[in-house]
Amino acid sequence: MSTPLAERIRPQKLTDYVSQTHLVGPQGSLTLQMQNGLISSMIFWGPPGTGKTTLANIIARESGRPFYELSAINAGVKDVREVIDKARQSGGLFSGKNPILFIDEIHRFSKSQQDSLLAAVEKGWVTLIGATTENPSFEVIPALLSRCQVYVLNAFTRADLEALLHRAIEIDTQFQKKKIQLKETEALIRLSGGDGRKLLNIFELVVSAFSGSEIEITNEKVLELVQQNTVLYDKTGEQHYDIVSAFIKSIRGSDPNAAVYWLARMIEGGEDLKFIARRMLILASEDIGNANPTALIMANNTFQAVSTIGYPESRIILSQCAVYLASSAKSNASYMAIGQAQALVKQTGDLPVPIHLRNAPTKLMKELGYGEEYQYAHDFTNNFIDQEYLPEAVRNTKLYEPGNNARENELRAFLKNRWKDKYGY
Repeated sequence: MSTPLAERIRPQKLTDYVSQTHLVGPQGSLTLQMQNGLISSMIFWGPPGTGKTTLANIIARESGRPFYELSAINAGVKDVREVIDKARQSGGLFSGKNPILFIDEIHRFSKSQQDSLLAAVEKGWVTLIGATTENPSFEVIPALLSRCQVYVLNAFTRADLEALLHRAIEIDTQFQKKKIQLKETEALIRLSGGDGRKLLNIFELVVSAFSGSEIEITNEKVLELVQQNTVLYDKTGEQHYDIVSAFIKSIRGSDPNAAVYWLARMIEGGEDLKFIARRMLILASEDIGNANPTALIMANNTFQAVSTIGYPESRIILSQCAVYLASSAKSNASYMAIGQAQALVKQTGDLPVPIHLRNAPTKLMKELGYGEEYQYAHDFTNNFIDQEYLPEAVRNTKLYEPGNNARENELRAFLKNRWKDKYGY
């Protein structure tokens, strides 16, 4: 069986690595680490096909360290411990070069599996390099995260992807036997979805479809050859973002039927269920907010339930939440309020806190009048007293405009009763 093109031209040293100049360029953080010979445990976070595995292999090769690799998809705690034991026995004690343990898709490891790595990383038995497409803040336990440096790998740019194509033509021994002309690259790049590995796989598929040695790559030819192989949903490519966008916009537009349809498309395509739940959690605050505060509770409970239960039962919970959110009253008032508030802060800078609102923990601060004229709201009728809470330079500025829905109309009436005409409610 022929080795795939992506594997045949995999870079063997940092200077051959395409993209990620912030990490591997002349002044890149990983380049400087390699030069200093001090390689700490790290996690590579980035989209699929951006070279996380390749980078781990290069680090091990150029630093002269033993390299062990596990995939979180099929490895358990027993496998982790066996590899750690093997790594401890392989050396590093006398050379000062700890073996590297590379774990692909580390976000798929359970808490107990991640816990099993802690001692080895803490005591320096191995240098851990984890690779993940998911946010480590959510998917990696804090104890392990605190022991690792997180490096973000960016999606390949168009220039990066074109460089990969030209590199394949120039250095691959099989391609060197052919006369390949890259007349057009738009279709190749679009179908790859920014995934370098997928780009090379498609490129090889197209090249192999030509019978002769004279090969001219055009958009039309690429689409003709690859169209029948295009999947309905690619959770790492362009359709991933399009379908998630359609899902969110359907909920925002109060269409539960469309929301459930796009949800089904994501589920059938193998999308990470926690990713879907996280997006609904954001929407519950951004697009529903105080029009229905229960929506945020519902979405948060959904995220927790999906994290606990998993597939296939969690699809029911996701559907229930999507239908509830789509059928709920909508308001982006809180979302707009924080946006306006941040814009105001950037415009006006660090305005001083009014002296009556300042804390006065010391005698000097009390003597300076800190907090002296503050009026405690609970000492007054209806637990309210009209006093200024904003800096003088921006007093009377209204940042929150309640939405036009039943619940926020009640909030508007409440605020108008309290503040009369101060904020124009």
